[in-house]
Amino acid sequence: MTTTYLDLINRGAGYYPERTAIVFGDRSLTFSETHTLSNQLAHSLMQRGVKRGDRVALLLNNSLYSVPVDFACVKAGINRVPLNARLSLNEHRKMLEETGCELLLYGADLSERASELRDALPTLQCHGIGSTDGGGDDLLADAANQSTANPDVAVEPDDVILTLFTSGTTGTLKAAQHTQASYAGVCKNVLLNLVAVEQDDAMLHAASLIHASGVFVLPFWLRGARTVIMPGFDPDAFLELIEKERITAVNMVPTMLQMLLGHPRFAEIDVSRLRQVIYGASPMPRPVIEKAMATWGREKFWQYYGQTECPLTIAVLRPEDHEEELLGACGKPSIDVEIRLVDEQGNDVPLGEPGEIAVRAPSMMAGYHNAPELNKEMFMDGGWLRTRDIAQFDERGFLHMKDRTSDMIITGGYNVYPKEVEDVLTAHPAVAECAVIGLKDPQWVEAVTAVVALKPDQNIDEQPLIDFVAGQVASYKKPRKVIFTDAIPKTAVGKINRKALRDQYAKTA
Repeated sequence: MTTTYLDLINRGAGYYPERTAIVFGDRSLTFSETHTLSNQLAHSLMQRGVKRGDRVALLLNNSLYSVPVDFACVKAGINRVPLNARLSLNEHRKMLEETGCELLLYGADLSERASELRDALPTLQCHGIGSTDGGGDDLLADAANQSTANPDVAVEPDDVILTLFTSGTTGTLKAAQHTQASYAGVCKNVLLNLVAVEQDDAMLHAASLIHASGVFVLPFWLRGARTVIMPGFDPDAFLELIEKERITAVNMVPTMLQMLLGHPRFAEIDVSRLRQVIYGASPMPRPVIEKAMATWGREKFWQYYGQTECPLTIAVLRPEDHEEELLGACGKPSIDVEIRLVDEQGNDVPLGEPGEIAVRAPSMMAGYHNAPELNKEMFMDGGWLRTRDIAQFDERGFLHMKDRTSDMIITGGYNVYPKEVEDVLTAHPAVAECAVIGLKDPQWVEAVTAVVALKPDQNIDEQPLIDFVAGQVASYKKPRKVIFTDAIPKTAVGKINRKALRDQYAKTA
């Protein structure tokens, strides 16, 4: 029998019904209350014609209802499509069109965006979670009138229950699809390799639950432990909650840890119950991790390397390995993940040589939505998946990242693909051509930097160009800096030579 995501939700609900499961500010839900509310929300959705396999978009920031809504979708057999609230209206519209979503669930604080999307897509139905301002019904209010019984929906292990967008190597939208079985595999992956959850544990979530942070909810749910949710990252509130809620584990990106280091209370708070500081999503600057370990203790720090396509941990760097040159390593392969290093033809490279990481694991996605050519390119014979990351094993079996086959920029834990920003910039009437690169930055790890050549008769300052981009894409994608130049270097075949630009401007970063 193959275990499904739904199986694990139902098991966890029955183990510790009266214990506190979810905490958000001064409000909380027990396991029983979370289970019951998610059943009622599932019935509310089904009553509105939503059927097993339908794709439903979620426009929700972190809240008390994040987990019940996710669980409701799984129980109704729905394929949920989370939308990052930080993205622009145009980006949201494209995602809805790409996935064919005809129903959107929105939070009360995002009702204005829901209204804008409804205007842009007249066939889109919208229902609120605690609001009707964006159109449709308030499903929270309706849930009180629904049955508390488990929905009678038969699911299969290969049912797609999550379609999560991540940009492509050219900035083209792509969405990784996870199934009932693969998401259960993600939960097992976390428990096997990263967190040995105990009943009295609590994990603090400040990052968006639609990304890596949300992966930890189910492992804690299964052990009767608490999930403590913040609406967003605030260093002062974050440190206060570590003490107040007796937090045992946190997950963060390097930028968050760097912001904490600058807080006057970082070295003062009681972290005696905090066992794990888990970090990933982008490379950790060495000075940041060294200072953090010196203050809170090396034994607390765990690094993971993973991808949306194969969450959460492909490799793990354990606390005892946080030393010397290994601080720059990805770690050792996870117990339940197979790793090969291959060349462009998919052949294994010689031992000790760098190659593209290819993976095979129960937590791997089923494929990209509506992208047969991309799936053909990324999947290899035998069920292996290319990652587009170049790495090398050392003599002790540690994986060291060398390069990316794409020009992706990782800034503050978010992926930015140059072409997406370049396409916006080149639409500006003053811009002749441009290239977008990532340059090292002490706060963001990499800063999005635009190198721009203006048309002969044009003159414009840096800030108007930044504002022009910010009006069309998510704020984290806008350039932090614009460098003006006479011409953009090209390769021998006429392509933008971003590597040459990175090399040229690295010393100025």
